[in-house]
Amino acid sequence: MTSKDVARHAGVSQSTVSYVLNDSPNQSISKATRDRVREAAAALGYTPSAAARALRRGASDTVLMVLPDAPIGSAIAAIVEGVTAVLEPHGHPVVYRKQRDVGGLRALWHELMPAAIANLAAFPAAEEAAMEAGGIPVVSVSLDGEPGRAMRVPQTAIGRLQVEHLVQRGHTRLAFAASTDPTVAEIARGRLTGVEQACADHGLPAPVVMDVPLFADAAQRAVQRMREREDPVTAVCAYNDEVALAVLAGLRAAGLAAPDDLAVVGVDNITAGRLAAPPLTTVDIGPDHIGTTLGKHVLRRLKPELDLPEPDDEPAMDLVVRATT
Repeated sequence: MTSKDVARHAGVSQSTVSYVLNDSPNQSISKATRDRVREAAAALGYTPSAAARALRRGASDTVLMVLPDAPIGSAIAAIVEGVTAVLEPHGHPVVYRKQRDVGGLRALWHELMPAAIANLAAFPAAEEAAMEAGGIPVVSVSLDGEPGRAMRVPQTAIGRLQVEHLVQRGHTRLAFAASTDPTVAEIARGRLTGVEQACADHGLPAPVVMDVPLFADAAQRAVQRMREREDPVTAVCAYNDEVALAVLAGLRAAGLAAPDDLAVVGVDNITAGRLAAPPLTTVDIGPDHIGTTLGKHVLRRLKPELDLPEPDDEPAMDLVVRATT
């Protein structure tokens, strides 16, 4: 099917079909005519050629989402799904890639010429400036609270929330269970900084920092080192829920249990945490809300005529209290 077929079916000109289906601005086409064209296109199964639109405009409708070079777990997947849910109904499909090298990213956006780029704390401001200069709007998320970004998801706030809960539970000797994955080191540093800051605010010793591999025997050794100190650790702020689950496995292997021997708080609120024995206390960063909010920021840049309200710039986090604390 072609636009000529749609025009014939709707009883309008081919140019009218093009204006309606491409959402061309500044065209005085009545709602009744627009509805008739869209109904004809739907009846015939016609969609405009994305390649042709891109050729005409020098850009595609696609939104490129750039992710940090870290594992794509359930949290990042939920963020991508949230962005997609907002943008696709407005004709903007979402593709994503991990940011591994600047050269590869430059080649990609020059080739793709996306309608916009969503930067999930994956590349610096200098690269953003080059993209904006190339006519591509960039919407960025900062993980360290850096000003000047559309959204901020400060990792220090996560660590602080963990400590505040454990202090309320009466704990005074804390540890930070770190990931052994080098690709998450920057995120982990932010969360550890929040733990350190909160401990200092409460007059507590600096947290014991312990790498916890995702293996029960290695996790057991880490747990034993925490507990066998002269000043034994009584509570753990884990980098994420996977590391927290490893701590729980290490406790079981050592004949210990949470929360009596060691309280544990994770991050991400993954399904496995709810099913753990005992169920895991965790910080829910609201990745679905982060995704939809990021999508709304992008949509405001792409379609200012919609006059959308200003979305949040720092989505709320929630502590989900379960049996490990």
